[in-house]
Amino acid sequence: MNSAPLRAVVDASVAVKIFVPETLSTQAQELFARFASENGSELIVPDFFFVECANVFWKWVQRSGYVNKDAQAHLRDLISFGLTVIPTELIADEALEIALKQRITAYDACYVAASKQTGLPLITADEKLVMKLTKSSYDVQWLGDIEVITK
Repeated sequence: MNSAPLRAVVDASVAVKIFVPETLSTQAQELFARFASENGSELIVPDFFFVECANVFWKWVQRSGYVNKDAQAHLRDLISFGLTVIPTELIADEALEIALKQRITAYDACYVAASKQTGLPLITADEKLVMKLTKSSYDVQWLGDIEVITK
């Protein structure tokens, strides 16, 4: 059992995996289960996170026959999880600086900036992002490398 509550920034690439079976879905489900079950746990996201997840659900509907009602229900579930939301105006300036310096999208850089500002790791399922930031000072962790222990 982990001694400290789970506290991290999490991106959409992790969150959407809890709803549709794909690579790393089990790890994502375990991460969110731990968040839900541990007092003091906190998952932090920029405010555009929900729109980003909605866009992924829309893509699944368009490309793979994902049912509209499921997409809508899953977005409502995500919204109800009680994630801590950071307004993008608080991280946008730093995100642009990170994006330009690291050559990553401003969207990805918002998660990195949120991680930096909170002093918490960013957990992502985006292996390319992790590889780009491997030699940086940012604490970016790939979901596949995280050992999640649930109660």
